[in-house]
Amino acid sequence: MLDLKGKTILVTGGTGSFGQKFVRKVLTMDVKKVIVFSRDELKQYEMAQDFSDPRIRFFIGDVRDKERLIRAFDGVDIVVHAAALKHVGVCEYNPFEAIKTNIHGAQNIIEAAIDKGVAKVIALSTDKAVSPVNLYGATKLASDKLFVAANSYVGMNKTRFAVVRYGNVVGSRGSVVPFFKKVKATGTLPITDERMTRFWITLDQGVQFVIDNLGRMKGGEIFIPKIPSMKVTDLASAIAPECKVEVIGIRPGEKLHEAMITEDDARRTLDLGTYYVIQPEFPWWTEEAAKGGKPLPEGFSYVSNTNVQWLSIDELRQLVNEDQTIRKEGEREPKAN
Repeated sequence: MLDLKGKTILVTGGTGSFGQKFVRKVLTMDVKKVIVFSRDELKQYEMAQDFSDPRIRFFIGDVRDKERLIRAFDGVDIVVHAAALKHVGVCEYNPFEAIKTNIHGAQNIIEAAIDKGVAKVIALSTDKAVSPVNLYGATKLASDKLFVAANSYVGMNKTRFAVVRYGNVVGSRGSVVPFFKKVKATGTLPITDERMTRFWITLDQGVQFVIDNLGRMKGGEIFIPKIPSMKVTDLASAIAPECKVEVIGIRPGEKLHEAMITEDDARRTLDLGTYYVIQPEFPWWTEEAAKGGKPLPEGFSYVSNTNVQWLSIDELRQLVNEDQTIRKEGEREPKAN
């Protein structure tokens, strides 16, 4: 159980969908202070209108700027790293920028955390980092590797690093849900491929999973929740059953199905009931660090189209409607960082 009483937490990308939900959650947990670190002053200004809690601090900065991170990390106990360039098409068109933010930014987070004696750092990853076919996924794979390896880089320092990896988030900015809602008035929903499947998680579940693993982490783990899959055609039916579907073909850098654990990773992955842990290959990593986990069977992989959990059309409709209701009941729609 994670005890955040008296702790100072910093979240990079804190004005994004995850960041705003995470801040709202941890403010209920008797923290000393929450620092929102992001680049855009307008988004910080808008967020400040929604959060009047005196424990919040807003810090303008970019993860590309190590000196600014060092200043921001002063007195910080925990860092949650959510800042990224995450849109596949944008990263493909601006590859150098994606590398600067997603890879060099990760390195800066690591070095600043070590230099300032931060106790725990947890980084958000994505299923697109597994066997990546686009630049965004490749940068996040590199970032994951950096955060895992950072536990050996710290030497005698107390800082520990871990990664949380999950799939598509219901209703997040730039996702297919708001897009479908926007275009359904035309009477046609464009679908890239009728066979396409994705892992699906709510924003609340994602935030809680990060908080849970801040309490569990020993250093070097990649935590993966057991979450359901959905068919994109079912999502279209849930949002706009009256619309016809137009198949437009898979876009560059897009997969039919997403994976979160490959067969190769599965050999060092443990099943812990409601989640998996990919164990680091450190000489100091012991069975005690992953107590209670069960090895996975030979040939196991965790892929969206072979998942044992599936969302029905009715369940998808309920999730989408719940997300919409929450936004209408007083939470400003979070904007991506």
